Amino acid sequence: MGVWHRRSTREPTGARRKRFRSKRKYEMGRTPTETLMGEPKRKKIDSKGVHKKMPALRLKYVNVTDPKKKQTFRAEIQDVEMNPANMDYQRRKVITRGTIIKTSKGRAVVTSRPGQDGILNAVLI
Repeated sequence: MGVWHRRSTREPTGARRKRFRSKRKYEMGRTPTETLMGEPKRKKIDSKGVHKKMPALRLKYVNVTDPKKKQTFRAEIQDVEMNPANMDYQRRKVITRGTIIKTSKGRAVVTSRPGQDGILNAVLI
């Protein structure tokens, strides 16, 4: 069964609303892309307009910014330490925005949305 973001079929009183049209493409949703560590793998998704989304399924490297030196390095992901978004994500080592990861340059917090953009940016802690 697909994921749809449309008006509820229930009234505020709890009564069932009559369906007045079929599903539309702009109401379509999808399950979250859960980015993991590993060899880089992305998929192409059709989105509204000309642009396409390229969510990352697996990533091996991260762009780490050092705020003190004001430099950005490419570092390898060693481990996912903490994910405040979801305890289950933390157990399964899923990378989302706000995740604290261990890299070859040190601990960093993820600032990008790899499940949406397909790129992984982080800032050293």
